[in-house]
Amino acid sequence: MSIEQLNGPAALVAPSNVPPVSVPDPGWFINRELSWLDFNERVLEEAREASNPLLDRVKFLAICASNLDEFFEVRVAGLQAQVYENLEPQDPPPDGMGSLAQLVEISRRAHDFVGRMYETWYAELRPMILKHGIRVCSPAELSDSQNAHLDAYFDSQVYPVLTPLAIDPAHPFPHVHNKSLNLLLRIEPDKSHARPLYAVLQVPSVLNRLVPLPDEADGQRRFVLLEDVIGPRLDVLFGGYRVTERVAFRVTRNSDLTIQESEVRSSLLSTIEETLRQRKWGAAVRLEISEGADEGFLAQLLSSSALELEERDVYKVTGPVDLTVLSGLWKLEGFRDLREPPFEPQMPPVLARRKSIFGAIRDHDLLVHHPYESFGTVVQFIEQASEDPGVLAIKMTLYRTAEANPIINALARAAENGKQVTALVELQARLDEENNIDKARMLQKAGVHVVYGIVGLKTHCKAALVVRREHDGIKRYVHLGTGNYNPMTARLYTDLSFFTCRAEFGEDASALFNVLTGYSQGNEWNRLIMAPKHLGARLLVLIERERAHAEQGRPARIIAKVNSLVDPEIIEALYRASQAGVRIDLIVRGICCLRPGLPGVSDRIRVISIVDKYLEHSRIAYFQNGDEPEVFCASADWMPRNFRRRVELMFPIEAPPLRRRMVDGILGVLLADNVKARELQADGTYRRVSPPGPHEPAIRSQVEFQNMAIEACETSPIGHAAAPLVTPTVG
Repeated sequence: MSIEQLNGPAALVAPSNVPPVSVPDPGWFINRELSWLDFNERVLEEAREASNPLLDRVKFLAICASNLDEFFEVRVAGLQAQVYENLEPQDPPPDGMGSLAQLVEISRRAHDFVGRMYETWYAELRPMILKHGIRVCSPAELSDSQNAHLDAYFDSQVYPVLTPLAIDPAHPFPHVHNKSLNLLLRIEPDKSHARPLYAVLQVPSVLNRLVPLPDEADGQRRFVLLEDVIGPRLDVLFGGYRVTERVAFRVTRNSDLTIQESEVRSSLLSTIEETLRQRKWGAAVRLEISEGADEGFLAQLLSSSALELEERDVYKVTGPVDLTVLSGLWKLEGFRDLREPPFEPQMPPVLARRKSIFGAIRDHDLLVHHPYESFGTVVQFIEQASEDPGVLAIKMTLYRTAEANPIINALARAAENGKQVTALVELQARLDEENNIDKARMLQKAGVHVVYGIVGLKTHCKAALVVRREHDGIKRYVHLGTGNYNPMTARLYTDLSFFTCRAEFGEDASALFNVLTGYSQGNEWNRLIMAPKHLGARLLVLIERERAHAEQGRPARIIAKVNSLVDPEIIEALYRASQAGVRIDLIVRGICCLRPGLPGVSDRIRVISIVDKYLEHSRIAYFQNGDEPEVFCASADWMPRNFRRRVELMFPIEAPPLRRRMVDGILGVLLADNVKARELQADGTYRRVSPPGPHEPAIRSQVEFQNMAIEACETSPIGHAAAPLVTPTVG
């Protein structure tokens, strides 16, 4: 789709009789937390979508459960703290919904959602995988020989790591770790006990929860859940007593970690480590428990001072507690016909036969679209820098890393090779803190200068700077990205990488690292737009500029792709632009608090969400600006936290071929998606986008991007750095 097709004649017509937005009505906004629940509904739709391969549907169901875990650990936990501790919300919701009202509505919707998750497993997916030879067996379905196999497995592998914990006046209810799976046991008392005895047993997380059974002649792959291996064999743990009943349960705890400047005593690292230890004792926010639990079991749990939960926080489930276990089925070897065909990321033609990535960047700015084009380009950039004798220094931000990360190893080698290497490791990357601490220590041992950013701000931007001595002087090479320096997630998330050696970007990158590692009041920025100082304000200026163009009859258009749209000031600016006649298309994967289609307010705004095999993660903004369009990429979503409490970057894509590719070859294809896109309605619901007619092509953007990457490798001349990918006809 071309820029002209994207803009269309409607963008030139401004209504003359629509009053501007004045005082926003709370009804113009969708609640953030409820919008997130809507996002997870779209993930569940993919689990229920019959056209998806079967094991991919199982994977989506496991993702639903994992998403819900983090939602409770962070968002629900925050709301509970506001209610129970009488705290003011950091960002009051513009929809006007109070914290308690949000908790009540979240509980209502989440209980319904959990019920449909389990219905999807039992009524749809479990019977279907059984037909394909994958069976998750209950204890009642096991044969004598299978039980004998499990007896031996229990004795040798499981029993040695089990620790039963009694509950009595001498043994108070034990602390239950966050998201650990546990069994609550009722034990037949002896003559000295008038009441039933209770005990808690943690199901060991160090063992695989899906326990395979030996293959049999029928070719089926059979598994038993670890708790179902343990359950029938519990009596051995209680010599002379008999376990009469058992229920599985799981507690979710507050896992948010926010460090205020006043809390840092000696060092940020030691403060984070201490806070991580305290996280294990975070307040309980949710209890999941097997449906068969009677009042006695619930009383034991809810009366525990360690939990202190309301009835609305209890989720009785019909099947295995914690459906994230199903991800193990998706990873099974074999069954290729039950998954999406694998796709191998392509090496961009401009780099495929170049010995030096620096030579390619020196010739042209480069744009790489992950995961369709290989993240190996980023790895190659750092690895070559670590070995290149001309490279003097490497500076890099690290937000989320992988366990085995070649980039981390390359930074360590660079330091060992005598180069000046600086790594800013963000210790507050949510739920990745411990991994980042380990990586920081490893880098320090190798001689890397490791810093931890600015207290009170998360460093979320993705930037790398390589300083290289060349025949004509010192040259600075810069990588900027929308995603993390993590090769594992780079195969699962859609992101963009931008490489340049233009002097103005190099100067800005040096200034950025001076801000992050030293003391600096800022800089006269050439190209980079930084939060928390400038990014939110700059976006408002860009949106207002489009509004002014529309009011003066000039071409005006906004297209933005973000993960979340929450910031009230940005939303109000978009409403004003819509009223002035600006055509606005928003591609928002997750939370969207803007309500499109409101007459006289947002009727020129369209919002779509794409949920598919890859997680849409890139952030892009297009402003038509009359006849001088501007395109930006960013690390930031349009949320108050990103504009005010994080170090973020937005940067322009200025080379005309790359800019055309961004608009025609990426945004145009996304907007044309009529397979995996859903459109947000004015009432807050989402409807699938469908082809406009029976003879119109079905366009699934992520498959189009795969095909375009393959075709580019087959047809583009080697060495033409700016060759745009072939764009499909999208009408």
